[in-house]
Amino acid sequence: MTIPRSRPFGQNYAFVVVAVIFLALLVSAGMRATPGVLMLPLGRAFGWSQDSISSAAAVGILLYGLMGPFAAALMQRFGIRHVLVTALVVMAIAAGASSFMSQPWHLLITWGVLSGAGTGCVAVVLGATVVGRWFSSHRGLMMGLLTASTATGTLIFLPGLAAIAEYSGWRTVVITIAICCAVLIPLVLWLLPERPADIGLRRFGAPADEAADAGVVQGNLFALTIGTLQRASKRGSFWFLFATFFVCGFTTNGLVGTHFIALCGDHGIPEVRAAGLLALMGIFDLVGTTASGWLTDRVDPRKLLFAYYGLRGLSLIYLPYSDFSLASLSLFGIFYGLDWIATVPPTLRLTTDAFGERDAPIVFGWVVAGHQVGAAVAAFMAGVLRVQLGSYLMPFVIAGATGVVAAFLALRIRRGSAPSRLAAEAA
Repeated sequence: MTIPRSRPFGQNYAFVVVAVIFLALLVSAGMRATPGVLMLPLGRAFGWSQDSISSAAAVGILLYGLMGPFAAALMQRFGIRHVLVTALVVMAIAAGASSFMSQPWHLLITWGVLSGAGTGCVAVVLGATVVGRWFSSHRGLMMGLLTASTATGTLIFLPGLAAIAEYSGWRTVVITIAICCAVLIPLVLWLLPERPADIGLRRFGAPADEAADAGVVQGNLFALTIGTLQRASKRGSFWFLFATFFVCGFTTNGLVGTHFIALCGDHGIPEVRAAGLLALMGIFDLVGTTASGWLTDRVDPRKLLFAYYGLRGLSLIYLPYSDFSLASLSLFGIFYGLDWIATVPPTLRLTTDAFGERDAPIVFGWVVAGHQVGAAVAAFMAGVLRVQLGSYLMPFVIAGATGVVAAFLALRIRRGSAPSRLAAEAA
């Protein structure tokens, strides 16, 4: 499909691009949250244990993270639009095919392998690539807004999907997700140019004499992705970023996103009400993450991360000891929601500072891989400990302790001017 050389709104068309990506990230977030909704219904329908379902969810989370750096390289080589459309097709097929599943390995293939690969291309790395390509100013704010789409996805999808699961069954849930993915495909083809120069524009906020984007990157994608990792891994900043983001995943979508509804079920709280509490987190994370992007443009990102991880850790330690009343859970939801993924804008800023604008998307992709490895470990660990110990107390206390450790690790990340490309270090 040929994109016309002109679009409405002039330089402000960058915000149309952000809106399209926001919707794509929103649907991807809804798909990633779906296993948490399906855990109890699938257990009732097929007699599958929580650790069996958690294993499939963990595979999906792990692949979602591992796809990040390769997705960034694919976007540089083949373009954002082509990669995004392909990912949406895979996501629609995975969700639709899962309506026929009857064995645990069917769940593993659809909501583990295919869902992980598809959503891994529609993740924060996509947001980072788009922001870098379309914006010269207000990057922290835009990244905060796109990151907040995960919270909005939770807000929109979880309560509705939980209600559908309760009243219409789990098959209607997965078909709903498949339709949402499919509907986005023509929207992306219609409204998403590859880069500003394709429609005669420059990046929002860029000076009039700014050079145009060089376009696609040639060469071996695997070598580009692995080579960037090898060079980045020689610097301590990479490992501090990787470790703190590992904890971010461990304490958010891996633990709370996957097991919160089941945790509430242990205390007699119905699924729809528990999903409503997750939606409450989504509302406040929309505010918190957008505000975090605004603060990242003005405050030392390391100090922000120290506060985010420290407060998150303490809140997770508090939760299993609470009385699980409406008041205590609402307090946790508000407090935790403000901090859910507020870590993303400052982490991206530190990555860009350390490794340069051109290589930051791929390096950030590897950092996000650490996030999803942590999430996969938490999803699997919590399910196993729940079965073995009969409660979620230990997984939440462990996660809270890792948050406190990450707060202090964040202060050790070095800042400073980076070379424009990691390749300069390899010269």
